[in-house]
Amino acid sequence: MMSDLQKKIVAEMNVQPVIDPKKEIRKTIDFMKEYMKKHAFLKTLVLGLSGGQDSTLLGKLAQMAMEELRTDLDDERYAFIAVRLPYGEQADEDDAMDAIEWIQPDKVFRVDIKPAVDAIENSISANDFKLSDFNKGNIKARERMVVQYAIAGDADGVVLGTDHPAEAITGFFTKYGDGGTDINPLFRLNKEQGKELLRELGAPDHLVEKVPTADLESDKPGLSDEAALGVTYDEIDQYLIGEEVSKEAADTIENWYLKTMHKRHLPITIFDDFWK
Repeated sequence: MMSDLQKKIVAEMNVQPVIDPKKEIRKTIDFMKEYMKKHAFLKTLVLGLSGGQDSTLLGKLAQMAMEELRTDLDDERYAFIAVRLPYGEQADEDDAMDAIEWIQPDKVFRVDIKPAVDAIENSISANDFKLSDFNKGNIKARERMVVQYAIAGDADGVVLGTDHPAEAITGFFTKYGDGGTDINPLFRLNKEQGKELLRELGAPDHLVEKVPTADLESDKPGLSDEAALGVTYDEIDQYLIGEEVSKEAADTIENWYLKTMHKRHLPITIFDDFWK
């Protein structure tokens, strides 16, 4: 039996137990197209492409959406811009390039964030203040969004986010980093459902099955999401559709949910109940 907290979370995250991948692909593409049509000044979709499951999936759907808009509206200005944002040399660069080869984006930009991130760290260090490696990882995530919004600002673009319930429930994103986007077309799909869509689209197996990692901490390169969270995505997925998981897994998930509530809320004002 679900606890009251699980019921609340399940309702908030809105994950359906069973999906039709074809319908969800169509729904996601149409969502992006309708958003662009409603805001007629927008002409591009911008997404940071890491080579992981989520950005690979959204990148493919964004490219499909832009191709359809060009045809539907007879307007060649509509384009998908994939942005590579490595911090120096990326360990899984081959996966990122494989994703780009599969997606075939209209445009690909590559911006190395290392000089900017290191400059911030050096400037702060000049004040006799040392950044932790974890904090520097968050700076990397935020710098990536600075770049994407810089591109979108001069490309009449909307910045896409890959956030989905399995990340949202645990707060596994950087506040005002990858959590700071314009639209999140994948929200409603758990991790396994994202794989279902990739398989339906014919994505390369090694990208579908790739171990998820934020790869933000230099001291822990390639640390998997599951190791960082202390719970598996399978357990999170089961929890999100109201199934029973072990007490240890449920406690871990709920602890993450409660302590990261601030990440899922707009800036707090005196009129909000949140802070009381």
